Amino acid sequence: MPGDVVEEDVERVVSDDGSDRMVRLGLYGGMVRALLLQSQGDDDGDDDDDEDSAAAEETMLLWVIQQPTLSKPNAFVSQSSLNLTIDACGHSLSILQSPSSLITPGVTGAVMWDSGIVLGKFLEHAVDSGLLNLQEKKIVELGSGCGLVGCIAALLGGEVILTDLPDRLRLLKKNVEVNLGHGNVRGSATVTELIWGDDPDMHLIEPVPDIVLGSDVIYSEGAVADLLDTLHQLCGCKTTMFLAGELRNDAILEYFLQAAMKDFLVGRVDQTQWHPDYNSSRVVLYVLVKK
Repeated sequence: MPGDVVEEDVERVVSDDGSDRMVRLGLYGGMVRALLLQSQGDDDGDDDDDEDSAAAEETMLLWVIQQPTLSKPNAFVSQSSLNLTIDACGHSLSILQSPSSLITPGVTGAVMWDSGIVLGKFLEHAVDSGLLNLQEKKIVELGSGCGLVGCIAALLGGEVILTDLPDRLRLLKKNVEVNLGHGNVRGSATVTELIWGDDPDMHLIEPVPDIVLGSDVIYSEGAVADLLDTLHQLCGCKTTMFLAGELRNDAILEYFLQAAMKDFLVGRVDQTQWHPDYNSSRVVLYVLVKK
């Protein structure tokens, strides 16, 4: 039926404590903690209340258990540096940054954030662990910024389209050229403009992406509606989304989760499945599939 998650894309497993909140979603082979299962709100007419409660529970758990405000920010990056070097997929990646851009309100994509490092290294670790296959998968990255995540996805075999706002593309293209221009790449990477909320170009949605990536894309309530509109336009019933975010503001995250769970199944990836050298209590990682 339209609007239903394809059965093989969701596998539910009962854990030792009797809970069936652990599921496999989409193309990711690891178990994730479902924030809300479809059956919880199917017949009682209280879907909105269930989503609100699940979002509130999730943000409370994150802030109580992970205590992000007590951890050092920017553990894996130096935003004052013009260049960030990180090893990934057997390559030493050199990511150019523009620290001076931080003085411009609303411009954060010209420097790296921990969530981008965590997501990129998670992809590498998941592929190495056999939990994810990016080879020849069509991948669209939202808000690519400096381009690290998209570059890693291309090195892992993905056919990647990195996207961002028009005024962010110059730095993004330069980083793709510097790090992938040598030709020793299993996949491919192209850069294109994408403004959230606008109709995406046809090459982004035909064929439908296998995977959509985003790091630090949940940063303001005002951007949530446009982000979700873009996810709806990009994603089909077979698309798997990986979103990593900085835990800065519990109200903004809760607002996003409430809205997202109306149309997507959302699962949190436990940090035990992240790259062991790139864990941070200030970052959260979700897998989403369309209902």
